[in-house]
Amino acid sequence: MGLFNTRKPRSFRRVSIYTDESRDRLQKLVDEVKRNQGDVPASEEHYNPDKFRGTFINYTPRAQRHKENGTKFGWPIAIALIFALIIIWRFLLTGVR
Repeated sequence: MGLFNTRKPRSFRRVSIYTDESRDRLQKLVDEVKRNQGDVPASEEHYNPDKFRGTFINYTPRAQRHKENGTKFGWPIAIALIFALIIIWRFLLTGVR
């Protein structure tokens, strides 16, 4: 009688498809053994983000030009232009000459 017996839902089982914990543990163990034996220099042990900071600009000409020239259309000019357009719009709506 399937009418009175309710089935339990399937339990959640997380399967990580992008990482393999056993491989990560094995790699950490191999790195630790190499460090203990002295095969790996101390500079290669950790990732250092400061090493790569600012290298993107060196390889893109547009970013280099922007860094050298700066911006030509600044905020004061934009604010003055918006203010002038508001004044013109006001005179157009009221019809005052």
